[in-house]
Amino acid sequence: MKKRVKLTFPQQLIKEPVIFTMAKKFNVIPNIRRARVTETVGEMILELEGTEEDLAKGIKWLKEKGVEVELVEGDVIE
Repeated sequence: MKKRVKLTFPQQLIKEPVIFTMAKKFNVIPNIRRARVTETVGEMILELEGTEEDLAKGIKWLKEKGVEVELVEGDVIE
């Protein structure tokens, strides 16, 4: 299953390997479609691929870390 999400990172997480950690921890494959990072904010559009359960766990973990997660229109990709 694939989902497309927009992630907004708070300033304190910009330099942390959050995507890598989520990918390893929850067996999710990230595909970065677009990214914009400044000194104060980071924004990314990602396609995340994995089982429905792994995706749900990974997204929940991101939110718990303080990352704002929004499903992008047409979030399921065939």
